[in-house]
Amino acid sequence: MIAQVEPFHAIAVSRLAHEMEAEGASVIHMEFGQPSTGAPARAIALAHEVLDNEAMGYWESVPLKSRIAHSYAENYGVMVEPEQVILTCGASPAFVMALSCLFVPGARVALARPGYVAYRNTLKAMYLEPVEMECGPDERFQVTAAALDALDPVPDGLIVASPANPTGTIIPPEDLAAIARVCRRKGIRVVSDEIYHGLSYGTRAASMLEHLPDAVIVNSFSKYFSMAGWRLGWLVVPKDLIGAARARMGNLFLTPPVLAQKAGLMAFDCREELEGHVATYARNRAILLEALPKMGLGRIAPPDGAFYIYADASEFTSDSLAFCEQLLRDTGVCTAPGIDFDPVGGKHFIRFSFAVSTPLVEEAVHRITPWFAAQR
Repeated sequence: MIAQVEPFHAIAVSRLAHEMEAEGASVIHMEFGQPSTGAPARAIALAHEVLDNEAMGYWESVPLKSRIAHSYAENYGVMVEPEQVILTCGASPAFVMALSCLFVPGARVALARPGYVAYRNTLKAMYLEPVEMECGPDERFQVTAAALDALDPVPDGLIVASPANPTGTIIPPEDLAAIARVCRRKGIRVVSDEIYHGLSYGTRAASMLEHLPDAVIVNSFSKYFSMAGWRLGWLVVPKDLIGAARARMGNLFLTPPVLAQKAGLMAFDCREELEGHVATYARNRAILLEALPKMGLGRIAPPDGAFYIYADASEFTSDSLAFCEQLLRDTGVCTAPGIDFDPVGGKHFIRFSFAVSTPLVEEAVHRITPWFAAQR
């Protein structure tokens, strides 16, 4: 029987937005979690040089693997060998590889609800069973050690995301350590999605590797490094999974783009420019946190990191998809419906991505303020 995978509804909303743009409408794109900025300037300059002088081909950058491995010592005090780093064509293939290395069809994998839409759908596509744990305001929309410990039967695996999508919430280090203790005691294998590391606002994002050395880590150049279109990510795997991960990467995806690998290595040396992006996100976050409650969107998941506002719109709708489409048609502001992230309670939520420029955030607030007033 073919696995049944649900659609990514934000893509349909975005398609409508692009149709409107083609007809001349002004659209502000706040539906996807992608920076509106490009790759760092020095990375782009190097890419031009590579394009002019190298034929390229199938290749894996040892210097890039070493630089990524070194970053774990710098940022988390964790020793990672370069061979434990598997370069991938973005975080999505990395996630597929992680699941493939750890679980057999039929395995049960726990995850938070709300959570990134592709977690649930990729699990289903790979004939794994999602075990969704309802996480609300009391849990800061995150998995807790107590809730995980209470699952019966014990799941085979756990997906953790901190900062999380769609909420931006960060699991405090002591809580992450408690989750790791439950997983160690019960033999639960962990996939930790750390793609939003580097994007936080006063709250430190710990790596699961600080507490659980056999965790599999997913990361990418798409978010902090502002290189979504370059399709470059990585896995960190325990030493006993290096062979399995390399075999899957080679057979399923060959290698990541050579150009992206060259530019990615340079991007590590562009911290000043990248931290400037984080400062922009912080300003955008502050603008929305001030404006949205005045519109009636006061119940907001704590956006500790990433670049999202996940807001309770139950005062306005019980159909978030239709609501986002109408908001787009009337104001030109494109947002993501909560049902992507929570098929149960998400009908009352919408997600704003504030990874655009500050003037666009200000313009979006200007457009939607009277619209929400009219809905009330």
